Amino acid sequence: MHISFIGKGENIWDYMTHTHPNVIKDQSNGDIAGDSYHNYKRDVEMMRELGLDAYRFSISWARILPTGMDNEVNPAGIKFYNNYINEMLKYNITPIVTLYHWDLPQKLQELGGFTNALISEWFEDYARVVFENFGDRVKYFITFNEPREVCFEGYGSNTKAPILNSTALATYLCAKNLVMAHARAYHLYDKEFRATQGRHCGITISVNWFGPATDSEEDKMAAEIMRQGEWGLYAHPIFSSEGGFPAELAQKIADKSAKQGYRRSRLPEFTEEEKAFVRGASDFFGVNHYTTYLVSATQHKWVNPVPSLLDDMDVGSYMLDSWPKSASFWLRMAPNSLYNSLTHLKAKYNSPVFYVTENGWSTYPDAGLVDDDRIAYYRAALENVLDAMEDGVNVKGYMAWSLMDNFEWMQGYTERFGLYHVDFSDPMRPRTPRKSAFVYKHIVKHRYVDYEYQPESMTMTIDTGH
Repeated sequence: MHISFIGKGENIWDYMTHTHPNVIKDQSNGDIAGDSYHNYKRDVEMMRELGLDAYRFSISWARILPTGMDNEVNPAGIKFYNNYINEMLKYNITPIVTLYHWDLPQKLQELGGFTNALISEWFEDYARVVFENFGDRVKYFITFNEPREVCFEGYGSNTKAPILNSTALATYLCAKNLVMAHARAYHLYDKEFRATQGRHCGITISVNWFGPATDSEEDKMAAEIMRQGEWGLYAHPIFSSEGGFPAELAQKIADKSAKQGYRRSRLPEFTEEEKAFVRGASDFFGVNHYTTYLVSATQHKWVNPVPSLLDDMDVGSYMLDSWPKSASFWLRMAPNSLYNSLTHLKAKYNSPVFYVTENGWSTYPDAGLVDDDRIAYYRAALENVLDAMEDGVNVKGYMAWSLMDNFEWMQGYTERFGLYHVDFSDPMRPRTPRKSAFVYKHIVKHRYVDYEYQPESMTMTIDTGH
């Protein structure tokens, strides 16, 4: 089978997997993955089979701007995304478009990527191309998917591309520059496109729950510091009333920096003008949620690089052995996990509009199509959403991760998150529904979590009466 991806530029994952394939668990890459580029009509057919009224996907910066700069636009990339969007709209499926899901053009990384303050201008230019080409039909834009994974894992560690592993400064430089980039794209939309397009622009942040290991004040503060380091760095400047980075964590970083001989804090500050520019710059809070950790002020600590975000937080975290395990070492099913996150965010940030933009469960490649553990996870999570809504949390939408199996970053194809199984050994990349797809379809259709429901067959059809 001949694979053609016309005009696409190299991104940081292309570069990393081709240059350092050993960093991927199975030494695979995402060159083709599920090949939605050639199978987008089948993807939309699966959305129809499930009865979805919305679908979230990302646009690849390097596919439409091969060098990252807007002086060169790839018409084949624009055409592909137009086709995908139009195919969804044909069947009344609302496209939710993420501008950035970790795949920075390699040319921009060579200029420093998110450690270069100019990234906010480059991202604004890219956002303009997206808004101009797709904003007439797209109602929801998400600027960034999971800033923590971009900044901490990609720049302050070596668990995501570009594996910079600059632990002292890069997480914090990235955090400020990414937040500023988000705000520039948001204000661009607000000033130049909202009047004619009338749509919504927000950000998605990974918010796992971090609860105190005990009722002690020390553990409660440790959990708060962990929350600030994990997602507060990115949420607080946008959604808090005071703006800027979270105060308690900022003080810890400043104190550590001084003891380590730095002339100033390793965490850059926002000016008052920047705080005002960023504060409130989002129409909604996108929440990606998967799991829970318990946090201790004194126990379960790791040996961390010095200096680093982990050392700056100086707390310990762990999971309970009694929580069911997935195929991912970081993912277990903890009680009330999503509920705790949503209710906490509501109280902390004055009840913003929420969309749960990712939530899901991983299995092993040989697990087959009967995935009762994934079904149990989704039922529990959706009950959490209902409970949160009953308690006044303004949740407007929920999206499962994922419609189908994908290239799972450093784990390659050794973990599967899809409602649909993808046969990566077949050049045609056929998709087959798992049992969870049928259960999810039943929930979507009836808006009810029925614990007794069992699919009568494993043949998926499109319900045209829905």
